[in-house]
Amino acid sequence: MEPERIINGSFGELWEDGVHQQNVESVTAEVNIEKKDVRISGSRWVHKKVVGLSGTGTISGFKVTSAMIQKHAWAQGSRGVPTKTELISKLDDPEAFGHERVRLKNVSFDKVVLANWKLGELVTEEIPFTFTEYEPLDRIEEA
Repeated sequence: MEPERIINGSFGELWEDGVHQQNVESVTAEVNIEKKDVRISGSRWVHKKVVGLSGTGTISGFKVTSAMIQKHAWAQGSRGVPTKTELISKLDDPEAFGHERVRLKNVSFDKVVLANWKLGELVTEEIPFTFTEYEPLDRIEEA
């Protein structure tokens, strides 16, 4: 292994509905796999059957505008409809074998941060979300 090929997250990027999000500091997205136990006659092993998938993630970044409050204003009323969006995460590094992009579909944010600040500190936000599908767009492969 060549140590310089280890990817540095400093070159990561995020787009929401095609708009580059410059204030993002970190992104996580993962698929949780739900399994049920399956017992088979004549075996002591407990086997597993996949019965469901769920996607969760978090975006963390610096507070620059009120865009999240405005975009998700539906939360103000009890009859609003949640906004769905699409995210594309890009992991890149000039010394890596390439870059990786993943599209997250049907993204729904779990909360809207209305106030979060502390005297003398940079304001950051952490916003959890769920998604129902993903699509790898570009993969990193050893040359």
